[in-house]
Amino acid sequence: MTGLPWHSVHDLTWEPGWVSVPLGEQRRRPTAICERDAWILDSGDSQWIDVPPARVQLVVALDYPRWLSFGRLLRRTGPVGGPEAICNENGGTLRKAVSSDSIMKCHFRSFDRKRQRIRAWQIDPEGPAVQRLRQPRRAADRLRSIERGTADRAARGKPARSVR
Repeated sequence: MTGLPWHSVHDLTWEPGWVSVPLGEQRRRPTAICERDAWILDSGDSQWIDVPPARVQLVVALDYPRWLSFGRLLRRTGPVGGPEAICNENGGTLRKAVSSDSIMKCHFRSFDRKRQRIRAWQIDPEGPAVQRLRQPRRAADRLRSIERGTADRAARGKPARSVR
């Protein structure tokens, strides 16, 4: 939608067959992405969350209500909407959804911590700009404005602004 290169964090941290990428490689992959002029990461993993802020200009934080976030996750992982290829072509199954290392259990364990991180980034005077969005419509509007800004700059012969 924005015209900027987008990278799925789950594709960076999981190999097919639900094999976790070793930590050193998990840090190397986003570091290489963040060294580029323009990029979007759709999330940040706690093992390397320190990497993007060093180069980011803007954090667009999707801080949706828990019920909305969990509902979307539930639909993606299989028990409700059918398994969708996620996390580097891995599919969701009911068995995986209720396992001890389930992504849904992880959602409940990490939701409050991630919300606190967003709020801490917002008030950090040394950090990048943070735009906290609480509704999907606002997120779509913001992405469209980034897309328009990128297209406007290209039309004037200027490079696209780095937005991360």
